[in-house]
This record gives sequence, structure tokens and C-alpha cells, in this order.
Amino acid sequence: MTVPPLAPYPASRLRRLRQANWTRRLVRETEVRPSDLIWSMVVHEGEGAVPVASMPGVDRLSVKEAAKAAVRARDLGIPAIAIFPHIDPSRKDATGSIAADPDGVIPRAVKAMKDAAPEVGIMCDVALDPFTDHGHDGVVEGGKILNDATIERLIEQGLMQAAAGADILAPSDMMDGRIGALRGALEGHGHHDTLIMSYAAKYASAFYGPYRDAIGSAKLSAGQGDKKTYQMDPSNTEEAIREVALDIAEGADMVMVKPGLPYLDILRRLVDEFRMPTYAFQVSGEYAMIKAAGANGWIDEERAILESLVAFKRAGAAGIITYFAPWAAEKLG
Repeated sequence: MTVPPLAPYPASRLRRLRQANWTRRLVRETEVRPSDLIWSMVVHEGEGAVPVASMPGVDRLSVKEAAKAAVRARDLGIPAIAIFPHIDPSRKDATGSIAADPDGVIPRAVKAMKDAAPEVGIMCDVALDPFTDHGHDGVVEGGKILNDATIERLIEQGLMQAAAGADILAPSDMMDGRIGALRGALEGHGHHDTLIMSYAAKYASAFYGPYRDAIGSAKLSAGQGDKKTYQMDPSNTEEAIREVALDIAEGADMVMVKPGLPYLDILRRLVDEFRMPTYAFQVSGEYAMIKAAGANGWIDEERAILESLVAFKRAGAAGIITYFAPWAAEKLG
């Protein structure tokens, strides 16, 4: 038998593997599952669900509604929920004095959610900005955010959350040394199993605006400065390496990059550098942009959501904190 000469065409055709849905699924490198998601959720002090204008599809939930959401998360296969508080402005002050209130909305929500669905992990934000009338994440004196005085308040807040039953404490304040101080306090009070997910690489970003609307955080006004003295400069990469290394050394169990999509390069580098469970926060601005573009018919909203989640996993994220979690879990389940 005579073997015909090779045709003047490529012997390797990568499109063969793309020709059908089953072949694409067979060779797919990255998958997102409901177990990769952490549901970002805002709880409020009143009753029922209150829509957030700048985040279509997101509601502030009462304690009772948050407990129902925990059951829904369990049924959808979502392993954890991250909760953030909306506080009545009349109850805020310069020091965020109610941040550690054991009868506040956060500990009440934690207890209700753990009672309703104990299998679902609850993560609490450790920060003062939802409770301060100036909107900063720390104690302010003479226009300066005081690092060590803020840490003292954060320890009080974190210990209260752990006592209420929170599984993960997530300090988002970006004060120096707060992970070590919080870990020491947890150990000293017998909370040996409480996890810490550090907002280790949190950038001073323009993508947080809708979140501040969602939690009712005070807008920084003239004379109050900005958050650039404690959140990271968006231009920096090496600084992220140093921040994460310090937080790991101080006792963080997991680390986070925030925001998500604009910082995929940071995420990938941290995963390669430390081999630690590293999470991406798909923040409110990312959510709002996709929803707005989808509502205007400029993009296919469903495809864009799923594509964005795949991007986080492809970049190496162990999981994604996102407001899209319940919708995505239904689609992926």
C-alpha cells in the first residue's frame, strides 16, 4: 500500500477539540463549582429585605431573612457566607463604639444563621467603617488614622464575633500588625479553631462605591482625607508580596485579593509565591458594571458573570467572594 504524501495543511488542528460541546467539556482545564463560592451579603437592623439601588438584585437582609439565606446557601452547595452590616446612621459615632456590641446586628445574624444552617460557614468583616460617622476604617485623631488604637478596637470586635459563633474573621482594615494581634487575642480567649482570612492585598480602589451605598458607609468629606494611607496603591505589586508574607507569618489561615478582576495578576503571583489558600473578592463595582451593561443589552449578562468567575479560578483563586453566588450556584449546580 502506498502512503499518500502529507497534505500541505497543519497536522495538528486544535479546533478538533472545540468542535462539539462534549469535546470542549472533556478537555476543559478550569471549572467553577458552587463549592468555590462565598456569598457576600449585607444584613440590616430592620425587617424584611431592602433593595440596594446601585446593585440591582442585591438586598439588605434582616436577621430573619439572613437565616433563610443560610438555608438556601446550604441547599445550593455554597460553603460559606460573608456578612457585612448596614447600621442606622444615628447610631454611628467617631470611634465606631457599637462595633463590638454583643447584641448588635452582626452577632444576632451569626447566631440565627448558624442555628438555621450550622453546616454553612459564616465570615465576619473586622473593620470599623460601617460603624463610624466619618467612614474611615479606624480611629481618627487630628486627621490621622491611628494604627495601634484601631487594632485595640478591632480585637474587641473580633472577639465578640468569635464568641457569637463566627467561623472566619476577615480583617479588612489594613492596619499594620492586626493579624498577629487578633490571632494572639483569639488564642488567649480559647478561640483556637477560629479562622482568619486576611484582606492581605486590599487596594485603594474606585470599585468599592456601590458597597458603601449598600452598607450606608459615610462618604469621606473635605478635611477627612482618604483611605490611601492604609489601603494599597493600585500601582504596586511587590508591596502585595510583603503584605501577604507578613500576614501569613502573623497567623492568617487564608489570604485575599481585593478587588478581583482588575488584580488578577496580583492573585496569580500570590498563589505562585506562597501556595496558600488565596481568595478573590469580586467587589460591588464589578457586580454593578456587569449588571448595568447587561441591563442595557451591551453584553450577555449571564455569560459575562460565569466568564468572570472562571477568570478567578483560572488565575489560581481557591474561591471567590461574590454577590453573584446564589445565582451562579443555581446555574453551576
